[in-house]
Amino acid sequence: MFKIPFLDLPPLRGAAGTVRLPGSKSISNRVLLLAALSEGRTVVRDLLASDDTAVMLDALRALGCGVAKDGDTVTIVGLGGKLLAKQAHLFLGNAGTAMRPLTAALAVMAATQGGSFEVSGVARMHERPIGDLVDALRGLGCAIDDLGNSGYPPLRLRGPSPLALDAPVKVRGDVSSQFLTALLLALPLVAEKDIRIEVIGELISKPYIEITLALLARFGIAVRREGWEAFVIPAGSRYVSPGEIFVEGDASSASYFVGLGAIAAADAPIRIEGVGSASLQGDVRFIEAAAAMGADVKAGPNWLEVRRGAWPLRGITLDCNHIPDAAMTLSVMALYADGPTTLTNIASWRVKETDRIAAMATELRKLGATVEEGPDWISVEPLKNWKAASIHTYDDHRVAMCFSLAAFNALVTERTVPVRVLEPHCVAKTFPDYFETLFDVVTARAEDIPVITIDGPTASGKGTLADETAKALGFAVLDSGALYRVTGLAARRAGLNLDDGHAVAAIVPTLKLGFRDGHVFLGEEDVSARLRAEATGLLASQVAVHPPVRQALHDLQLSFRRLPGLVADGRDMGTALFPGADLKVFLTASAATRAERRHKQLISKGISANITSLREDLEARDERDKNRSASPLEPAQDALLLDNSDLSIEESVTQVLDWWQQRRPF
Repeated sequence: MFKIPFLDLPPLRGAAGTVRLPGSKSISNRVLLLAALSEGRTVVRDLLASDDTAVMLDALRALGCGVAKDGDTVTIVGLGGKLLAKQAHLFLGNAGTAMRPLTAALAVMAATQGGSFEVSGVARMHERPIGDLVDALRGLGCAIDDLGNSGYPPLRLRGPSPLALDAPVKVRGDVSSQFLTALLLALPLVAEKDIRIEVIGELISKPYIEITLALLARFGIAVRREGWEAFVIPAGSRYVSPGEIFVEGDASSASYFVGLGAIAAADAPIRIEGVGSASLQGDVRFIEAAAAMGADVKAGPNWLEVRRGAWPLRGITLDCNHIPDAAMTLSVMALYADGPTTLTNIASWRVKETDRIAAMATELRKLGATVEEGPDWISVEPLKNWKAASIHTYDDHRVAMCFSLAAFNALVTERTVPVRVLEPHCVAKTFPDYFETLFDVVTARAEDIPVITIDGPTASGKGTLADETAKALGFAVLDSGALYRVTGLAARRAGLNLDDGHAVAAIVPTLKLGFRDGHVFLGEEDVSARLRAEATGLLASQVAVHPPVRQALHDLQLSFRRLPGLVADGRDMGTALFPGADLKVFLTASAATRAERRHKQLISKGISANITSLREDLEARDERDKNRSASPLEPAQDALLLDNSDLSIEESVTQVLDWWQQRRPF
């Protein structure tokens, strides 16, 4: 997952491949709470690993549940409806799927068993309304204190207090379906007699209630439904673990890849695994909206395949009450349409992680779009004159993922522009690896993928600078200095004759080479220490004399130009390998400084060294490198010189990032 201030997406031009979705957030947190309230042990498989499920798991631990995690499988030992802890302060981040149901469950359990529980979250959670749920619980007899603004978290839930279970429990349904879901999950705990829940107003997001009812049935609760106006929890209801339950893929997250297929999968489809025609989630119906815009969609029980159909896409007008989260994707797809797209009945957008109607309108306008908005609707015109834009994500995962689709502007305009996504790590709420997954199935022209080259003499610190710069930008790294050593090592391990240049060159494209945190990996093996060995240096000298090997390594280095960008360090990256690089840095330091750094490095590893000899060796090597006939060590004409003799690594990185910002159009 990218934990960086911003992520620059270059113009993207195509898409094909297979995506395996993470588990559904809505199902994951419902299942975790149901397992916690049940008797017995529940094994939850394919659980979403995200910020929202993490805060739910922390809360369950604090309440006394047994929680054992093994990858995407979590085993919950339930409470059987009995409070083991009578006091707790639960921090629930910005997870509405944790805040609302836990508030209801703890309120009714505190009322019947006693206790005091505080629930709070991030600042935005304290702006998300919960008053309609609190009013319903107070009407039932629960004791709930506002610890901040009335009608919003944080809250204190305390007891004991007598519950009035004879009269129907009334709750508004036109603000958030999570209020009704919370009551449906909590009230089976106190159903000594039939409990009737009546919905006031039109119930929005009905498919999410379908999910809740289906999962309640899996845990032994058969709710009787009277249309969408009333729900009856039978007397004697008791939660019983199903033993094992699987979480299907997240249908809301599928929408970005459905949109991707509709926009960019012209030659081969995008296949999405984890949701399909048998999905519990209403957001799977997003495929109907995508098809209405022109997408070619096929569906199986647990998969979807999407490719471009009509192009440009068709503008539509759609009531989105049934797909509230996924519908956000349509507002970015609208940029590629042949006419305006209007999305209606989306008032719930305004009370989500941010005011999503306002957020989408603001950020779409940054790209140059004409957008109109109302209390519960948004209308977007197709975009012709695209502008490079820095997208503010409002700490909202869905805003970040939606706007990744704006990077396909190369398909509709000659004047292509990059798109910057601020705080991209906010996708961790539901899809921590979203951008990595996206880059696996999209294509871009090599010349559109940005490159920063960092060249310089031995021991100038270019490897460390390249690593830290790449981390700051979310870019890949190429350490060209390791390539001949890796090739020699791999050839020897393969039993090749190192005098056979063609045989050695043939293995170069097969090398699964990676660079992370200053280490070199061959497959999953860290070979950094082996590469420093004198014997490996001799292997490198043997293979470097062969022209086919040099050509193969040249091609391999060019292949490291991958999305979203590359930082390449070496001695001729900016002159020979990437002469058109977006930013070229020539890093240097005095021989005395470099000798001192190398001396400290060797001493720290227990290797004796003489600083005078090191300096003499570096000066001699500099002279040889400058005067060699092939790729002499010299700055590219357009390189920026950075003397880091008196700079820390942090200061050097800051300087490179400042130069990078000056080259960008945002």
